Amino acid sequence: MWCKHRRIDKTTWEWILLFGFALLFLEGGYARAYAQGQPPTAQSAIAPSQGGAARVIHTAADEDYRVGSGDVIQIQIDKAPELSGTFPVGTDGSFLMPYLGRLVVRNRTPEELSLLIADGLRDRYLKNPRVVVDVIQYNSRTFFVQGAVRSPGVYQIQGMPTLLQLINIAGGLAENHGATAFVIRPIKARGIDQAGLGRPASGAATNSDLPPGSDAGAGAKYELLKANVVSLYRGNFDQDIAVEPGDIVNIPKTELFFVAGEVRSPGSFPQIEGTTLRQAISMAQGPTFKASLKNGVIFREDPKTGKHEEIRVDVGAIMKGKKDDVGILANDIVVIPNSRVRSVTSVLLTGLGTGGFLRVFPAY
Repeated sequence: MWCKHRRIDKTTWEWILLFGFALLFLEGGYARAYAQGQPPTAQSAIAPSQGGAARVIHTAADEDYRVGSGDVIQIQIDKAPELSGTFPVGTDGSFLMPYLGRLVVRNRTPEELSLLIADGLRDRYLKNPRVVVDVIQYNSRTFFVQGAVRSPGVYQIQGMPTLLQLINIAGGLAENHGATAFVIRPIKARGIDQAGLGRPASGAATNSDLPPGSDAGAGAKYELLKANVVSLYRGNFDQDIAVEPGDIVNIPKTELFFVAGEVRSPGSFPQIEGTTLRQAISMAQGPTFKASLKNGVIFREDPKTGKHEEIRVDVGAIMKGKKDDVGILANDIVVIPNSRVRSVTSVLLTGLGTGGFLRVFPAY
């Protein structure tokens, strides 16, 4: 009865409220600590790694993966932990394994390698060996992506990606991407391929073997292939180059050119391969009334020598189709000068148009 009718004073209520807030605070802290101890979500688990480390991406392959030079394999043998472990594959495609000695594993699938090791151990070391082989680093399947993509870096990919697939693995094109993708491919020695099978390497640099659009000179260590990524993303899939391990894919940022002088909208514009002077003037919304179209100038810097040159162009004749159009290169500066005669005429017309006839031509 005493507890039933007893009143709780103000001080007691304050202590109860403080105790409740303290419980809420502790509960929130435990929740955060628990969340920090949880494994990463699927999204964070595939986020680009930091510090330049390679990012392992598994793609669907047309056939089982075959071990290559530089890969790291993990071998687990039941009831023989002394033989189990991780082993790097050397440049000759082999590795040294306890008891069995040096094994050539290049161009073998993990399953074939498991059978090879099991056959070597059977009856001599174990009665019924159980061997599991996994590839834990695909270093022989390294691809390099740089330039105007969302996640440039080094990728280890199981499978043979095309240019389109590799760009999307790297997060897709950045907003400031250019129109051309360059694939820089190391030239392999004639008669040696990655699998070590003695047949000509894919992409070996001979004048008869080079694919269309590639460029390699005598004694060069690399060949260059080009693809129009703008056309590729519009459905022109003949631009989808097959990318090989070791290739460097570079997608430069958009190049710019500049239009200044007597045009309606001067400024900088993206230079796409094939841009012409007529297109440049159109991008700048055409010339103004005061433009001296016969005296146009293109200021250009030679990228090899660094020398500047001035190219005189008759913009009016080109716009009318009376002269051949002129190609615009990156960093070109197109200047449309002012016509003094037209400037004076413009002042007169402006004065007449604003009711200033008497001011321009005063009455006698």
